[in-house]
Amino acid sequence: MYRHFETDLQELKQQILAMGGSVEKGLAEVCQALFTKDHGKLKEVHEQETKVNDLQIAVDQACVQLLARQAPVAKDLRLVIAIIKINTDLERMGDQVVNIAHCTNDLFRMGQALTVPADVLTISEKVRSMVRDGLDAFVRRDVALSRAILNRDDEVDELRDKIIREAIQMVRQKPDLLESCLELIMIAKNFERMADHATNIAEEVIYLATGDDVRHGKSGSATP
Repeated sequence: MYRHFETDLQELKQQILAMGGSVEKGLAEVCQALFTKDHGKLKEVHEQETKVNDLQIAVDQACVQLLARQAPVAKDLRLVIAIIKINTDLERMGDQVVNIAHCTNDLFRMGQALTVPADVLTISEKVRSMVRDGLDAFVRRDVALSRAILNRDDEVDELRDKIIREAIQMVRQKPDLLESCLELIMIAKNFERMADHATNIAEEVIYLATGDDVRHGKSGSATP
């Protein structure tokens, strides 16, 4: 019976990793579209979002069945709960990738002479690394990597604020760029929200590996 349970858990992990892979791919494609003006990549973003949504439903259903059928306890229960939470974070990341795609498409549609600031490239690279490292940390239950992700979230927050400040300054100098600058602000905010979800995953990995709940800057051990 336990061997069957272990098999189910491994399948769940693989589904989560497949979901994360689709989020990563969608993020890579939207970044390529944004910085190279490759319109074709935006369609691929929506294809990855469909995969993410399908996997979210599959993972939710599998977790419910596993909890009902096996009634796991202790560390096994923590793993299932962590997967449920990570599943939600990945689905929301997928939504944010689509939001960035919509904003990018609007920028193309406006056709204004606006160069995407270097800070937008920087924030996108930082977020991509946080998403990738969050999934790696989950696979390895890597606490050190997870804590590093938590620290990088502050860097993303600072970049978002800088992009917003510079966009406001740009509008003051060139009011005709108002709509484009608003899209840049929305892009920055969606990248920052993705970083928040990567941080959530890192917190779940720490809890899974150590039983220590570090959400909201707190620390409290769970029963092993």
